[in-house]
Amino acid sequence: MSRPRPATAARIALLAAAIAASGAGLVACQDPAVQAEAQAAAQRQASEAAAELAAADFDAAYAAENWPLAAAQGDVLLARYPDTAAAERIRPLHEDARAKGNAVREDARLAALWAYNVEAVKGGSQLSAAIFSKENVDSDGSGAKPVRLIFRDHPDWGRSSYLVMQAGDFDCYDACRVAVTVDDAAPVRMAANRPDTDEAIAMFIDDEKALWRMIDGAKRLAVEYPVKAGGTRTAEFEVGGLDRTQLPAWN
Repeated sequence: MSRPRPATAARIALLAAAIAASGAGLVACQDPAVQAEAQAAAQRQASEAAAELAAADFDAAYAAENWPLAAAQGDVLLARYPDTAAAERIRPLHEDARAKGNAVREDARLAALWAYNVEAVKGGSQLSAAIFSKENVDSDGSGAKPVRLIFRDHPDWGRSSYLVMQAGDFDCYDACRVAVTVDDAAPVRMAANRPDTDEAIAMFIDDEKALWRMIDGAKRLAVEYPVKAGGTRTAEFEVGGLDRTQLPAWN
């Protein structure tokens, strides 16, 4: 949680001390009940003044649309001075900043799931965008392991989309069809194939252009595929953070 800037904290402390001291001086000669009431009033004034200073920092962050900072500063104000006029004023704005701050963090998390690579190859550069499955998948009984989805643009081989496993194998050597689900839409059957090579345990989804279009604006992609161990497995990917500009020829 962020704290008020040192300069702001110092202003708050000095102002509160001055108000409290002033109130104490005024009631020094009065009876205890009156003194207690006056001291409480002085403390309320100090809290209101300190809350207004803290609210100014919140307002600045909110105006700058720095939602995580505004949310953190609002947290501090509401925790320290919950019953002040400033707290009442910023409360709905704080909820808005908190929601937007959470969205900013979620966008950053999703973007970080993708890895992009540019590799010099014969004829130019190979571009790729890759993401690991949300959960590991046990494809052969040896334990759950990551599954990777890759979009690749190669100067000689063209564009392709494929899954890569670390263990087990796809039951798709001649050809097969996989069930592709985007968000809450109905599954779509798509042609796929497993190349007869030992270089990688990979299975290509033949219509890579359609798959690329399908995940545009989507949050979740699930691919159900057959495995040699028997049956099918499903790999799910959180695709919402894809930076489509990384593969410009695909758009």
